[in-house]
Amino acid sequence: MITIGIDVGGSTTKIGGFTDRGVMIEPLYVKATDPVTSVYGALGKFTSANSFSLSDIKEIKVTGVGSSFLGNELYGCPCRHVGEFPSVGKGGLYLSGLSRAIIVSMGTGTAIVRAENNTCEYLGGTGVGGGTLMGLSRMMLGIDNIEHLVALAKDGDLTNVDLRVSDIAKQDGKLGLSADMTAANFGKLNDIATRADTALGLFNMVYETIGMMAYFAARSYGIRDIVLAGHLSRIPQATPVFSTLNIMFPVNFIIPEKSQFATVIGAALEEGEVLQCP
Repeated sequence: MITIGIDVGGSTTKIGGFTDRGVMIEPLYVKATDPVTSVYGALGKFTSANSFSLSDIKEIKVTGVGSSFLGNELYGCPCRHVGEFPSVGKGGLYLSGLSRAIIVSMGTGTAIVRAENNTCEYLGGTGVGGGTLMGLSRMMLGIDNIEHLVALAKDGDLTNVDLRVSDIAKQDGKLGLSADMTAANFGKLNDIATRADTALGLFNMVYETIGMMAYFAARSYGIRDIVLAGHLSRIPQATPVFSTLNIMFPVNFIIPEKSQFATVIGAALEEGEVLQCP
């Protein structure tokens, strides 16, 4: 028998599952504007791709903003609603193999969760995320496709966009700050900046904002490991930004394999109760 998790987001629905033996079934996602349509489409695609039938499903667990549109069954299968933040925490720990970490879910906005073993706590978040990225991209560059923005940013140069510590201070070590640290995102935007430079600057601003909030949360709890999850974690521009933050600060930003599916994997593992750290 199979336990399925479904994460119904604003623009995509992700689905994954586990067998009774604890073997994970490869997750996938579908895009749809209507949450109910996307759930049924995802379930049909998932069962077809993995060659099993509805009778093989033990239970379906749903989470995410769009799950409120669903009832207590799907195609006659029991459907349980589980908390999104516990799912984020549990999925992040599962994918990273850690027992204690700060989990950062980077979606349209960003949520930060403290997870320890089977307990988790939502610490807050920020409205800066994928929605911010694409909104500014649309306004500044006329681009509303994430793949196009990623391709454009590959040729970008941040030295034409961001003001660095090295631009405003002598490098004599007295400040105790890295010369490469950003002093002001877009604080050095000049006439020679290209569209590619601006695109890269947008990615850098969003990732640095999220990274610093995650670092402050980790420092408050004495936690070193920060697991990045959500679709934004899989974009090529994420790795260099968080690798730089790893060098600058005493934390360990981790992007595990299948990080975009952390929430849905956690939903499939979640038992349904709302968990809080003591």
